[in-house]
Amino acid sequence: MKLENEDALDDLVICHKCHTLHKEINIQDGSKACCRECGTVLYRYDSRLAEHGLALSIAALIFFALANFFPLVKIEILGHEQFITIPKTFVSLFDNGFYIVGLICSFLIFIFPLMIFSIYVCLFCLLKLRIGETLSKELLILLSHIMPWSMSDIFLISILVALVKLIGYAQIHMGIAFWALMVFVLLDLYMTRTMHISEIWMLRKRIFLKKNRKEKSA
Repeated sequence: MKLENEDALDDLVICHKCHTLHKEINIQDGSKACCRECGTVLYRYDSRLAEHGLALSIAALIFFALANFFPLVKIEILGHEQFITIPKTFVSLFDNGFYIVGLICSFLIFIFPLMIFSIYVCLFCLLKLRIGETLSKELLILLSHIMPWSMSDIFLISILVALVKLIGYAQIHMGIAFWALMVFVLLDLYMTRTMHISEIWMLRKRIFLKKNRKEKSA
């Protein structure tokens, strides 16, 4: 397909499963468009995507804060108690000389998840207020680069595996941060699976297209 300019790319959608190229069409609110080859959902249209995304992002940030400021678990061995927190794991790695591992873990478990949901909050606020056309584009590009590097779910699984191995040797008490981390991971997975970044791109295009048309007609 020959394109006269790069703007024409905005009207094309590629299937992430079979990589068939489609041209975007307008669909009704609450409906979805599927690939003509394999039937995979290409995109959905939800007029309240900004409101739902903003609410979920703020909730995720709250649980993320709880997961980092409170103890994850309390381990009791022979009368000795030890509280484990997420920041304490990074400090322990640095104290033991594992500087590269500690730095990587701090980015994958703390910095990138915090950045992703902070970007979500800013992005949905911009879309809801219908401002920041250029800024929202830059935020979406940044979001697409760092999303694959958020590994809070892997961290939660590793905690569960470690706790299973310690059950026979110590008394383990789950802290509020553990349950907060679990809720945060569930919110993260839900947003990732049901709110694809391509749908946010489409919502942005619709919002600013309507806004630019109104400004031209005024």
